[in-house]
Amino acid sequence: MTGIQEALLSRRTVYRFKEDEVENSILDVAFKAAMHAPNHKKTNPWRYYVLGVSARTLLLPEVERLSRSKMLGQSVNDIESGLKRAVSKIMSPPVLIAVSSALTPSDSFREMEDYAATACSIQNFCLSLWGNGIGTQWSTGAITRADSTYEALGIPKDREQIVGFLKAGYPETLPEKEKLDVEDFRTYLP
Repeated sequence: MTGIQEALLSRRTVYRFKEDEVENSILDVAFKAAMHAPNHKKTNPWRYYVLGVSARTLLLPEVERLSRSKMLGQSVNDIESGLKRAVSKIMSPPVLIAVSSALTPSDSFREMEDYAATACSIQNFCLSLWGNGIGTQWSTGAITRADSTYEALGIPKDREQIVGFLKAGYPETLPEKEKLDVEDFRTYLP
């Protein structure tokens, strides 16, 4: 099996990371891989915003608001515990990146192609990191759609759509893989 095939088959979403720092040089290699994703008309529609502590802190009021709204009617202890978990999801990953894709309201087909290209770019990025022993999680929660997120990060909502946050770091644990068999999704037509 080639190195590429091994990376494709072994990669998995990582939910728990060690505190170890991920070197910028490793991220830069992954960004180069992301840049080489296929994209129609060479639009390069993706943008990667690497969030430091200050940027992450700006997201916390919205994180807490969303968390509280999901826990209406729960006990004070459950709410406090839920808030801690929600804040940790933003503050604890060694690397947190907001990824956006270009919007083209006048051309919905191009916008769809650009979104697909951005997803390919994210996959390239994640596979490159995986090849260096770094796990990722692509998260698309309500925080990615909140106006306050765009404002806090300075992402122009009229020109870009946040497609998710990428959390990255050295895996603390590796989840078991649960994948379909090829026969479950492949059909050969005559």
